[in-house]
Amino acid sequence: MNKHHEPTGRADDPRITLRGPAELADALPYMLGYHPTDSVVMVALHGSRGRFGGRVRLGIPRAEKEWPPVARQLAECLIEGSERRGGRPDGIVLFLCQDPAEGETGHRVMERLRPLAQSLRTAYCCPDERCCPPEGNPLAVPGTSVMAATAAYAGIRVRGSLRDMEAGLEPLTTPAAAAEQRRALDGAALALVPRILDGKRRREVARETIDLARTVMERMAKSPGPPGGAGADLADDGLVSPGEAAAMIIGLQDRETRDRAAEWMEGAEARSALRLWRALSRRCVGPYAEHAVAPLTLAGWVSWSTGDEPAARVALGLALSRDPDYVFARLLHQACNEDLDPETLRECLRQERDAREAAAAPDPGVRRGTAVRPGVRRRGAPAGPAGARRPRGAARPRARGATDGAGRDGRRSERKSGRKSRREEGRSRR
Repeated sequence: MNKHHEPTGRADDPRITLRGPAELADALPYMLGYHPTDSVVMVALHGSRGRFGGRVRLGIPRAEKEWPPVARQLAECLIEGSERRGGRPDGIVLFLCQDPAEGETGHRVMERLRPLAQSLRTAYCCPDERCCPPEGNPLAVPGTSVMAATAAYAGIRVRGSLRDMEAGLEPLTTPAAAAEQRRALDGAALALVPRILDGKRRREVARETIDLARTVMERMAKSPGPPGGAGADLADDGLVSPGEAAAMIIGLQDRETRDRAAEWMEGAEARSALRLWRALSRRCVGPYAEHAVAPLTLAGWVSWSTGDEPAARVALGLALSRDPDYVFARLLHQACNEDLDPETLRECLRQERDAREAAAAPDPGVRRGTAVRPGVRRRGAPAGPAGARRPRGAARPRARGATDGAGRDGRRSERKSGRKSRREEGRSRR
């Protein structure tokens, strides 16, 4: 299967056939890369055999009055995306994923979510209780289905639940740590925001932010820490002081600084950058929660650039939940959902970096310590090619403002001399 879930290779290659709602539900985590929680998921189907196509996921809105417009937007997004990739879907499978609350039954959850399903105009459940009893059908034991075996063979792994993945990007919950970080953010905002708004000092803040981020990334590269999970996040939090985190969070609110930081997208730099952006997302506490949009978007970008699409969708989804109008996050989220190739954006960022470094490089033809603006000649420098001298006896160049027949002063002088010549000619005739 390729990125667009199209069959590749020989026509007799084995394919997975899923039969019934239970097997479809079992396959969903392998399609997304994690177990969705509190989510509505739609998967496009193509052809007579119902081949899987594009998919979209969104958190179930808490307010029921939001269900109809959300349902319409979600369906339109899936259909439009499928048409851009090559064809309108022949069908759509809808998944509503929500665990029962304490003391609630699965049947009660189904009935509570029925209006949301009906907003999508779907056949919510089969009326035949012989195959679809009211209490539902149990899923297969995790890891025992055909889909699980095939995913293991293909190297596809499920990260856990969406709730667990989001927890690694949410603000700190320890009261003492959150209070300390908030004080640091207050101080950084008071010191840096006026400088960012000052056009002359804005570049200074950008340079300081990038230099500090690079220093922390080097520190993280020297401390690999645990392989992953909450332990790795806790270790990374210990490598960034509250003051450092606050300075970088405020500095990344500048768009140009954020774009500079997005250039750390490949190789070892990308691994350290992703750890840093995740750590900064967790430091956006209290009233600074919306400041997490920049590091969350950077985390989503690096995840997508390095091939981790499930993590990218989670980070970008959190960024958009905080600011739905954040353009960079919206564009990345759409591109990731449409299975576009991130290499196009990587190449643009490489070109910007190369152009900036070339502009900052010193001119080898200029002596060190001599500053010369492009197109401006140094005082006393010859006007012609290097080393050329003015021929002996040649007229010296006139100073600015001299009447040499060119310009407004020159034309005025020429008219005066012309009138004088005509008067003298008239006298000689008389």
